[in-house]
Amino acid sequence: MSKTLVIGAGGQIGTELVLALRQKKGSDTVVAADIKEHPSEALADGPYVQMDVLDRALVRNYIIENGVSEVYLLAALLSATAEKNPDFAWKLNMESLFTILDLGKEGCLKKIFWPSSIAVFGPTTPKSMTPQYTVMEPSTVYGISKQTGERWCEYYFNKFGVDVRSIRYPGLISYTSLPGGGTTDYAVDIFYQAKKRGTYDCFLSEDTRLPMMYMDDAIRATLELMDAPAEKIKVRSAYNIAGCSFTPAELTTEIKKHLPGFSISYQPDFRQAIADTWPDSIDDTQARQDWGWNEKYAVEELVTVMLENVDITKID
Repeated sequence: MSKTLVIGAGGQIGTELVLALRQKKGSDTVVAADIKEHPSEALADGPYVQMDVLDRALVRNYIIENGVSEVYLLAALLSATAEKNPDFAWKLNMESLFTILDLGKEGCLKKIFWPSSIAVFGPTTPKSMTPQYTVMEPSTVYGISKQTGERWCEYYFNKFGVDVRSIRYPGLISYTSLPGGGTTDYAVDIFYQAKKRGTYDCFLSEDTRLPMMYMDDAIRATLELMDAPAEKIKVRSAYNIAGCSFTPAELTTEIKKHLPGFSISYQPDFRQAIADTWPDSIDDTQARQDWGWNEKYAVEELVTVMLENVDITKID
């Protein structure tokens, strides 16, 4: 029986992706892997393996010996965290990708998913309705690693026929797991603080518009991309996908419709400079045409579901 392996399963995307894959494929066939010794409670209903993705021999042996045919490689240091440790971020983000791509090249894997990000764009990229093909001059180590990864994914497809697929995720919003060190983390944390304290100190300025997406849309996009026939996948670097774009001030306005007493203050930090280099909206026409992508959650629906479901006992 072929298996699916999700590496980095304990992260923001990984937790919900594992749950969705297990619902679709069966719990026994979807293995969650993370550097932590034990899985979170959410992942405890299926197989789990402790895995350091930088241990190339361990990763290779596990995949080959356990009949893994499909890998979702999510392990990475995100934008803000990576800026604090750029050498390790580059090592983690790139060496892990080569380990998996090489297994695809050798025929050990039938299909690979590797996430890219809007961090591939930079200050010279058109900010509004950023096109699929455009100038990319990222200014963070995370963005540089993702742009480089896109090029290698396309190279392995063109040269070796590796079926690797990718999405440029915007900022992702979920109540299942806490933020993981990204520049868009405010759009998750704000809901916890709104419910617990009624106020929030935002690390971005009030008018910083960024592309965002509710996690359910992101997970659905990932599964739809991986399910699409290979001949429909025209982009082998990474697809643009869009959900909704908003500023902290606009998000606050929506939250106050539910919590009228909520207040926000603004103290931009180093993450502001990162956000200033990113687009404010994304053109995802290519994904819509090639494999039928279509978002379901606008900001109003996103705010409603987040406020209904965030668990404030998760934070101090």
